Amino acid sequence: MTQIYDRHLAATGLKATQYSILAILDRRGSLSIGELAAAMVMDRTTMGRAVQPLARDGLVRIEIGADARSRAVRLSRSGKSRFTMAKAAWRAAQDQVEGAYGSAAAAQLRATLARLVGVLEHPAA
Repeated sequence: MTQIYDRHLAATGLKATQYSILAILDRRGSLSIGELAAAMVMDRTTMGRAVQPLARDGLVRIEIGADARSRAVRLSRSGKSRFTMAKAAWRAAQDQVEGAYGSAAAAQLRATLARLVGVLEHPAA
């Protein structure tokens, strides 16, 4: 499925994971690497590596966080512009997946994944 998103996003220069990172930053504003990793259900080290190409390309800024040991990531103007440009490509990919998989099945899959993420974030004691 990621291939469908990557193919639609290719003209924007973004991969599906990068688009998702920009989308979270657009919605939530500046986040620590740990907060961003949690939002993406990724480990912190992987997230640190994932944001480096975005920072290199000027789409995000990595700044000192609440203390000298932490880092905060925020969307740059260029990142906001690229994210806005990529929304139509993302929607086209969503439409293709829903067309092939079925709208009801896609909605059910999203709901199931949301429940899974909730369980992973808040496991039973």
